[in-house]
Amino acid sequence: MNSRPVIRAILWDMGGVLVRTEDLTPRQRLAQRYGMSLKEIYSLVFDSEIAVKATVGELPESAVWEYVSKCLNLDPVGLAAFMQEFWSGDNLDTELYQFIKKMRASYKIGLLSNAWSGARSVIDSRYHMLDVFDVSVFSAEVGVAKPVPEIFQLILEKLGVEAGEAIFVDDFQANVDAAIALGIHAVHFENSLQARQAVLQILDGGN
Repeated sequence: MNSRPVIRAILWDMGGVLVRTEDLTPRQRLAQRYGMSLKEIYSLVFDSEIAVKATVGELPESAVWEYVSKCLNLDPVGLAAFMQEFWSGDNLDTELYQFIKKMRASYKIGLLSNAWSGARSVIDSRYHMLDVFDVSVFSAEVGVAKPVPEIFQLILEKLGVEAGEAIFVDDFQANVDAAIALGIHAVHFENSLQARQAVLQILDGGN
């Protein structure tokens, strides 16, 4: 007899999975404009101590952009232009979104994202897709970020499911490994088709 738990919920990461930077040209232009490499411009925004603190809600998102502004000597108009260009290559994967929307008929759907304080309003206003999720958890709002186990346990509790009843999809291996360690079925996102097929395989009883 197969005692494997029935899957009741599917959890999705946002950045790098559902919303991806598909066009690197805008960030490459910014890097060239400020005499930096693409890796350096990415690190400036995402990897500073301020950005890390903002990810767990210890600082507001505005502190990140104030730091970027100071580093690049930008006035308010220049910073607004930088931010607009920095995000302009990001797009919602509409095919993956429709897949998730279809899954909602049979499964609870969750969004689990490491994101700053402004993420919910920006994502909702730009992509209008948060209503597809039964529960959406943003790290800055709850004070803890992936791969810390507590954030996985939090969304499982909010959805009312056990770890073995959930699938989690994320593009960072460390987050996937953390989910697996808790007993969650996890998929390392490589591309949209691969992720959808992997989810369906788990739902069909595969490994």
